[in-house]
Amino acid sequence: EMDDEDCERRRMECLDEMSNLEKQFTDLKDQLYKERLSQVDAKLQEVIAGKAPEYLEPLAALQENMQIRTKVAGIYRELCLESVKNKYECEIQASRQHCESEKLLLYDTVQSELEEKIRRLEEDRHSIDITSELWNDELQSRKKRKDPFSPDKKKPVVVFCLKECLNFSRPYIVYMLQDLDILEDWTTIRKAMATLGPHRVKPEPPVKLEKHLHSARSEEGRLYYDGEWYGRGQTICIDKKDECPTSAIITTINHDEVWFKRPDGSKSKLYISQLQKGKYSIKHNHN
Repeated sequence: EMDDEDCERRRMECLDEMSNLEKQFTDLKDQLYKERLSQVDAKLQEVIAGKAPEYLEPLAALQENMQIRTKVAGIYRELCLESVKNKYECEIQASRQHCESEKLLLYDTVQSELEEKIRRLEEDRHSIDITSELWNDELQSRKKRKDPFSPDKKKPVVVFCLKECLNFSRPYIVYMLQDLDILEDWTTIRKAMATLGPHRVKPEPPVKLEKHLHSARSEEGRLYYDGEWYGRGQTICIDKKDECPTSAIITTINHDEVWFKRPDGSKSKLYISQLQKGKYSIKHNHN
């Protein structure tokens, strides 16, 4: 049992001891704060100087990652440049092939047109009914010397004007023409009459046309060639003499031409007359 004095004394001792502990705790806390602050400052100085391990290790990892990504980017760049170069070369090659194909088609077209013109000229030559004796007589008469003492009397000659003769109105006009000029006008009139009215001139023997080696025609957007039908979107094999066969896809079939697309994307056309003459041949490509 303790009396009040002992209790008071014990309470005061406990309070003093508690105050002492609190003071020690505060001092230790301040000391710890200062030590941690100094450590942080020292570590910051090492980081600024580039010597701290905590900074150097992540930095090394970042640099290694940067080198790897730079190397990968360089390889990707080289691949892109190579791809663009290959694409450029492909475009150049396709353009050259397309140009050569168009040149061949243009050559064949011009050749066909010239052959057609020659055929028409042959028809016109056979349709003219003027003997060569009249021409020779007129040329010889022009070569004869004229008498200087005899006046050159020109007789009015009645000739048919080409325009008026074709319209069959106002039948004649009087000109002062030589016989050769009259023959030239008469030749022009005969050619025009042969064109406008074949029944008015003497029938001529038919002109022998070029024989077609193959059967080819277009009907309702389809192509008939040597017993087989070809339509739009079908794959065909085009063959020409002294050239390798090429594969193509039919895109359009018109009355006298067939358009197709090659595997490189270039488009060209093929005339049905070329198939008939055997300059080109086609067949179904089942590959």
